[in-house]
Amino acid sequence: MPRDNKTPLIQRIASQAHRTFSGSDPAAVGSDPAACGGEEEDFSQKHSELEALMTALRAADLKLAPRSGAAGSNPDAVNPPVTYMHICETDTFSMGVFTLSSGASIPLHDHPSMHGMLKVLYGKVSIRCFDKLEQGASATEPPVFAPPLAPRQRGSLRRARLRSVGEYSEGSGPCLLTPLRDNLHQIDALDGPAAFLDILAPPYDSDDGRDCHYYRVLSSAAPRGAESGHVAQQQDGPEEKDQDLNQEQETETWLLEIPQPEDFWCGGESYPGPTVSVKEYKY
Repeated sequence: MPRDNKTPLIQRIASQAHRTFSGSDPAAVGSDPAACGGEEEDFSQKHSELEALMTALRAADLKLAPRSGAAGSNPDAVNPPVTYMHICETDTFSMGVFTLSSGASIPLHDHPSMHGMLKVLYGKVSIRCFDKLEQGASATEPPVFAPPLAPRQRGSLRRARLRSVGEYSEGSGPCLLTPLRDNLHQIDALDGPAAFLDILAPPYDSDDGRDCHYYRVLSSAAPRGAESGHVAQQQDGPEEKDQDLNQEQETETWLLEIPQPEDFWCGGESYPGPTVSVKEYKY
């Protein structure tokens, strides 16, 4: 894709995100094509253009430099394992940068009725993606867990499918999620600190039913093809992930909704990159 040298790439990404996700219901588009008609094709084209811009993004475009493995210069300081740099937020989407210290993890969490794109800027991360499964009358009965769950916890059980496990670095394309596919994920920094640009559409909003929920994996049913010991392929990016999905080598499992883990918190820091301007600011 030709690069516009006059407009910062992050501004072009924000503008394209606004075009992609505004004027439609993101919870429906991309998850139920039959209900959207021609709108689905238009959304897919805009989404592909946004994905291409994200693929080209590098840390230098945001004036970010890879950090050392140390969490901070003061060994006695308690530093957050994860920080967030706010770039912009509208009613349509939010955009910012997460930084993870070496060995840090963003626990398994969901994105209710949301689309998302995650582009690694430096370092390497491992991402485990899950889909929630319908809790119908014919749903599989949960196994006996060890240790057993308390009666009050039974209502917090969620049946899910492990969709993929992938590794992403600066040269990888973005990791994608939709309201129905790869919607839950856990992100772990590998071999040192990492940072990634994160776009969510629409943003989290507890007043509109889009609150973040955390989960813990309890146990897994035997996956298809488990006799070979294969659970999910390792990948380097979205192309390999799609191949894995087509192979249908997925693992059903049980998740327990939990409070935010006590060892995880996210601090804030200033965004050093180019100023971004988009229409219809939320604030």
